[in-house]
Amino acid sequence: MVSELKTTLGTVEFVAITTDSWTALTTESYVTITCHFIADSKVNSCVLQTRALEERHSAANLADYLKTSVEQWGLDGKVVACVHDNASNIVAANRDVDWESLPCFAHTLQLAINDGFKAASMNRLIGACSKLVGHFHHSTIASNALKQKQRNSAADMLARLHEQRWAITAVLSDRTTTKLADAKTLELIDDHWQTIEEILPVLHSLKIASEALGGENYVSVSMVYPLVQSLLSRHLQMSGGESQKVNEFKNTAAASLKQRINIANLQNAGKTPLLASALDPRHKHLRFLDENMREAVREKLFEQYQSISFDVRGAGAAVAAAAACVPASDGDESVPVPSHRRRLSLFFGEDYRESSRDEWEQFLMEPCIPPDEDPMNWWQDNTKRFKKLGRLAHRYLCVPATSVPAERVFSAAGLIVNRLRCRLSPEHVDMLVFLNKNM
Repeated sequence: MVSELKTTLGTVEFVAITTDSWTALTTESYVTITCHFIADSKVNSCVLQTRALEERHSAANLADYLKTSVEQWGLDGKVVACVHDNASNIVAANRDVDWESLPCFAHTLQLAINDGFKAASMNRLIGACSKLVGHFHHSTIASNALKQKQRNSAADMLARLHEQRWAITAVLSDRTTTKLADAKTLELIDDHWQTIEEILPVLHSLKIASEALGGENYVSVSMVYPLVQSLLSRHLQMSGGESQKVNEFKNTAAASLKQRINIANLQNAGKTPLLASALDPRHKHLRFLDENMREAVREKLFEQYQSISFDVRGAGAAVAAAAACVPASDGDESVPVPSHRRRLSLFFGEDYRESSRDEWEQFLMEPCIPPDEDPMNWWQDNTKRFKKLGRLAHRYLCVPATSVPAERVFSAAGLIVNRLRCRLSPEHVDMLVFLNKNM
């Protein structure tokens, strides 16, 4: 199976990788690398390896591990970017490499949300809720009583919060299951319940954004800046009808997000997320950017576009082969093309008749597709029209927005390295994880 995967990776021109580390039940430290690429107009992902790293997780050791892994899989010169969390060691490890270093945007978003919860009013609410949840989590009697009270709850998810509130209140009011002293300590006040109800739509929007960025089998990196701008301009905007607590959460989370992902920073114009957005037929209008940033991104992308050159000999050979026989004007089957004309095809190249500006400007004039459509379907239908841009699309749209693919390996690894199989060697762990995730 390793050889099959190497063969597949050998046929693609561009790949992206994600990496993260985890500690097994046996206290051994592992580092996982996943790989992402576009083939057959689909975003594909696989696990390359899960290796025990006995050395200290220093930036130098991690950098050496990444470079060695890339070489072993024959990916030299193919890696566009490495997506990782915000840990200082892995950030430093990705500085002196041949690919772009990208932080996990889901992790960045979560940091902004955490900052919102650290606001004084929200911090008190979260503390009270954590205490209440902890009571039901640790008390078997209270947990069973809560389940009994919930049996008549409606299936409608939109009404569940209110029903949950009264089920919890009923259990706390029942002296056979909850002592009066505990009930007074645990019960949430009406203001807390009101805040929970108001903040749920905001958290739902943040959850949608986080889940949209966490996929590995669809294009995600091009959605980073559009989603962030939508959060800032719509979902985290303060509203006069909401409580001060919710507005404080929105204001703090928005300020943190702006600082962590500076949409107006011109230094980001040539980086993968924005170049991918410009190549994504859903977001290529770049309306989520101001005019200066929009022009800077398109200028960077056009520089990439102009630098693309196909193999003239290969392209010319294909043209010559296709033109070796052309239909005769008098209805005969075909007549051979003179050799000097075939040499001219080789000399001028396949794209001699096409202006680079024509393809570029035509792409910009194309209407955008709806946000819920798959951009790879559009590129499958239009790659022949936009050959150079199609190649760039394969380069940038294969990059995942987050390191979640590497983190997902941890759950599979947790089932493999359990208490009944704690003596597995690191080599066997690597093999089992590889088979589990790639089959």
